[in-house]
Amino acid sequence: MLRDKGVVEYVDAARSLKSTYPQATFHLVGPLDSNPSGIQADIVAGWEKEGVIQYHGAVSDVKPYLAACSVFVLPSYREGTPRSVLEAMSCGRAIVTTDAPGCRETVQDGVNGFLVTPRDSADLATAMGRLAGSSELREQMGRTSRELAEHKYDVHRVNAAMIDAMALRG
Repeated sequence: MLRDKGVVEYVDAARSLKSTYPQATFHLVGPLDSNPSGIQADIVAGWEKEGVIQYHGAVSDVKPYLAACSVFVLPSYREGTPRSVLEAMSCGRAIVTTDAPGCRETVQDGVNGFLVTPRDSADLATAMGRLAGSSELREQMGRTSRELAEHKYDVHRVNAAMIDAMALRG
């Protein structure tokens, strides 16, 4: 749980959406971190006690959590290509992530998810709310995410492109 992953903005957005979408649940998956930008356990526990999020801690397999959700949110300030987003796309989930290098390459804004301004919990809440309010939109964007994952990020296609780029074919 690192601040640079946009966790605080995610919790703020979830808090603002709770009254409008009381049926929505907001989850955090991942280990606590001793990094200086890590979020302390007592803060996460406070969010849970408040009823804003459900914290699952470090998990060895994210598939059950991805299967149980309909939207994947990663409001990171900066990333390489985020593996977590690619995994969510492969599971057919609508994505909300930031318009930041790495993240922006995974989402076609308005097509398989939404790009939001980094560090902007209001913008994040707006995008999350659009998806919370429309099962049809979540499903369509999820299908598109899956298609993009299959076509753009398939390991065989990526490997072939790297081999071609490095002129390794004989």
